[in-house]
Amino acid sequence: MARELVSRSSTKEVYRDGHLAIKVFCEGFPKSEVLNEALTTARIEEIGGILIPATLAVTVEGDGRWAIKKEFIYGKTLQQLMDENPDRIDEYLDEMSDLQISIHEKRCPLLTKMKDKMARQISELTELDRATRYDLQTRLESTPKRDKLCHGDFQPENIIVADDGSGMYILDWVHATQGNAGADVARTYQLLCLRSKEIADQYVSIYCRKTGTDRRYIEQWLPIVASAQLTKHRPEEAELLRQCLEEIFEYE
Repeated sequence: MARELVSRSSTKEVYRDGHLAIKVFCEGFPKSEVLNEALTTARIEEIGGILIPATLAVTVEGDGRWAIKKEFIYGKTLQQLMDENPDRIDEYLDEMSDLQISIHEKRCPLLTKMKDKMARQISELTELDRATRYDLQTRLESTPKRDKLCHGDFQPENIIVADDGSGMYILDWVHATQGNAGADVARTYQLLCLRSKEIADQYVSIYCRKTGTDRRYIEQWLPIVASAQLTKHRPEEAELLRQCLEEIFEYE
């Protein structure tokens, strides 16, 4: 069976080859980042209790590019289902929140600590002046220390609902850390806002209701998470992230 292109971005291409999903990275992509992604994903697999495509191999293509081979999951992304069935949005958001809550119930102590990663990202953000960076670092330092498993890129496009009814598989764990669930939800809110602020607000309301979380706790993370994400220089997010930085949130 010939490889079938599934998706393409500036840094990678994803192919389906029979029962395999093959992520091929662009020429010159750092080997350390490829190996770190495979290691992080393997550690998530090992803790159990989360449906995740199994990592099967790290290889080098014939043209010298690095690739990761994983189990191919037959199904549709949650985003596809939301687009096809807008009348079921409430149901999908409810299921999505349950899934994120189940992630936060797990622990993976070998992962990078979220606060350490964010502190490093903020310190490297030359787009902001020193006073703003100091304020963000101070806010970050004042947040509670937590060790919950956080996906870091949790959104409907990274959730596959399996055709065989086995459940919802979560993809792309490269940004996973151990840290604060509030920050993870704040990142999900930002990702949902790229499509619909109404849906993003609805999702956070559902999550807060189910977990007994004060919405202000999620809001206090928005400028911190936004500043960390700005270091990735994604044009499609730039305006939204800067809006988050401009907002003033009052919280206890």
